[in-house]
Amino acid sequence: MKRILSVAASFLVTLGTSLSFAQTDADNFYKSTLVNMEKVSFSNQYKMKVAGNLFLPKDMKAGETYPAIIVGHPMGAVKEQSANLYATKMAERGFVTLAIDLSFWGGSEGEPRNSVSPEIYAEDFSAAVDFLGTRPFVDRNRIGVIGICGSGSFAISAAKIDPRLKAIATISMYNMGTASRNGLKHALTLEQRKQIIAEAAEQRYAEFLGGETKYTGGTVHELTPDSSPIEREFYEFYRTERGEFTPEGATPPDHHAPHPGKQHEVHELLSVCRYRDHLTAPHALHRRRECTLTRIQRRRLQQGCRAQRIIHRARCRPCGPLRPGQPHPVRQAGFFL
Repeated sequence: MKRILSVAASFLVTLGTSLSFAQTDADNFYKSTLVNMEKVSFSNQYKMKVAGNLFLPKDMKAGETYPAIIVGHPMGAVKEQSANLYATKMAERGFVTLAIDLSFWGGSEGEPRNSVSPEIYAEDFSAAVDFLGTRPFVDRNRIGVIGICGSGSFAISAAKIDPRLKAIATISMYNMGTASRNGLKHALTLEQRKQIIAEAAEQRYAEFLGGETKYTGGTVHELTPDSSPIEREFYEFYRTERGEFTPEGATPPDHHAPHPGKQHEVHELLSVCRYRDHLTAPHALHRRRECTLTRIQRRRLQQGCRAQRIIHRARCRPCGPLRPGQPHPVRQAGFFL
């Protein structure tokens, strides 16, 4: 039976009761002496190459099979920004782990770059199961997934139609559809939403005629006295040495970005496809998608007011390392038992 675990249920013990510890002390680029890492790639069913980093415990024994975990990165990030860290830490605990770049991002294929396509993102997780389940050292009946931020919801979408994913854990899970339609704390009005759609539609004409590709969203390039706490929090990770990363061969899509050789832009394409699933889909379709997620969240995640408060407070924060010496959180929660 699938177990959908929230940050409150599955990782609170690991991260500790103080979220500031995770944000202050996280070593995003942590390397382990107990784990081997190798770059891998495989195709999804759209014939697009998905890039990943495979982490193997050094004490693996020949002829034995091990449980495996796929780790998905935050929305707009790449695997080197927190996904590798969680994959490394779980490999230290005896799991075979695979951190992937979602299609259109990082080392994975997909054009135009930085496109938002939730359906293909979900397929990437199933393709990762294809890859892991065909490794001789992986127990294909014990494959799970950790989804960070937006990948939490994409992983659940994959698990709804892929029974091979036996367990799902989410870290600061974020519903990107709701965020795009309504803004944080439902800040967007109906008129603002209509304006966004109109701008995206007009941008299609510009790009069709050869105009410059336009991007939207993402982390600010600089802080000002008026910057919000959320902008400051994201800037402190994605725009500093704590978490900034540009994949090989990539260039920041915004030419105004500082430190172009170092930084990975956390921006998405501004086009109608950017909003097709998030803003303009028929109400019945949104009800079907969102109600399914809501039922899962209520049944599995909202066990108490405290858990719900933690989910909202921790949502989409840069995630830190697992504390060494802490009890194994996932096994405590029944993962793969």
